[in-house]
Amino acid sequence: MKAYERRDILRLFGVGGVTFASGLLGCAVRGAASPSAASPDGQSAAMTGTYPPPPTDKDFFFLQLSDTHWGFSGPPDPEADSTLRNTVATINSVATRPDFIIFTGDLTHTTDDPAVRRARMKEFKAIVSDLAVKDVRFIPGEHDASLDGGEAFREFFGETHYAFEHEGVHFIALDNVSDPGAILGDAQLAWLQSQVALVPPTAPLVVFAHRPLFDLFPSWDWATKDGSKAIEILEKHPLVTVFYGHIHQEHHQQTGRIAHHAARSLIFPLPEPGSVPKKAPLPWDPKSADHGLGYREITRVGAALRIQEHPYAKT
Repeated sequence: MKAYERRDILRLFGVGGVTFASGLLGCAVRGAASPSAASPDGQSAAMTGTYPPPPTDKDFFFLQLSDTHWGFSGPPDPEADSTLRNTVATINSVATRPDFIIFTGDLTHTTDDPAVRRARMKEFKAIVSDLAVKDVRFIPGEHDASLDGGEAFREFFGETHYAFEHEGVHFIALDNVSDPGAILGDAQLAWLQSQVALVPPTAPLVVFAHRPLFDLFPSWDWATKDGSKAIEILEKHPLVTVFYGHIHQEHHQQTGRIAHHAARSLIFPLPEPGSVPKKAPLPWDPKSADHGLGYREITRVGAALRIQEHPYAKT
């Protein structure tokens, strides 16, 4: 990305240089192979386990948006019906497009009514369909999927867990919410192990999840009960970074050589883990420029992934 384009993006998003430039092993990306190419018989590299020579390094960026909770209403966010639309408009107003956008769960706010759940998903999908980006991806949060095992989510957005490759970076999207027990489950763990085995040791691996895979604060449901098994599998690869949502705040954690980064919400912030007796949305602050809301940009710059937090800005 050209320097002047980045300056324009930061100016538009109202960011004054708040950057997390990671030097962690999990963010090293130089010399990565390209598993997305097809073999002569039409099978993908991920299917055959064989990879072509590494491509020339190409910088790119993608956006992570999380916890939009479409359908929520209440004092913690009196502008809940406009925040998502404003964010879509902001992203579209920048000439430089991300290579893809991923929403890491809680697309909609929970409801016991299956008809309302589907109506909210339909409305959410219609709003984000206006994004001027060809590749938009989704994983569920517990608000989307825990009450029906992800049935409605799959109807609107496809599989709840999957893998893909882009410019030599391997991506795995996990589902640690469809099971109401807050687990990945044996079948998905076996699938994860098979996917990790396909990634060349020199290629970076980026993992998306809704809940944290480590025990951040289990009494607040800020954990995945079998997440330690996933981390054990991921530790077999030398270059892993995990991006997740769920906790409605920026947070950075290291488990072994794996870096874990939580994203802000686009609906309301939550308190720091364990800072108050009971978890609840922080009060709306009309004097706050961003109300603790936002999303993030992850950019491949040479041999690193650079994480840029974008506070929510009204349009």
